Amino acid sequence: MSRPASGARPGIVRAAPIFAALGDETRLGLVARLCDEGPLSIVRLSAGSAVTRQAVTKHLHALAAAGLVRSKRRKHQRRRLWELDARRLQEARAYLDRISRDWDDALERLRAFVED
Repeated sequence: MSRPASGARPGIVRAAPIFAALGDETRLGLVARLCDEGPLSIVRLSAGSAVTRQAVTKHLHALAAAGLVRSKRRKHQRRRLWELDARRLQEARAYLDRISRDWDDALERLRAFVED
């Protein structure tokens, strides 16, 4: 009997929304810009892009739902600034590191089996 996918690896339920959000090219580009440039408004994020402000807003909300970005309004300003929440990226990295270790362990077991 096989286990459900979510039970196969602790943390996958928490990590899956991160990878789903980053699986979109536009959203990944927004995350990269926020990493490189720091907090930005929707106007700045959509400037020079073929993506409309409305579409950028939709993508930012998808990233926010995954916990990757958050918006904040600065005092005395109308525009919201969007910023990266690096903690969620660190969670994703930790999950990928675990997968990498599991693969290394499996390859080492295979090597030992083949050489014996």
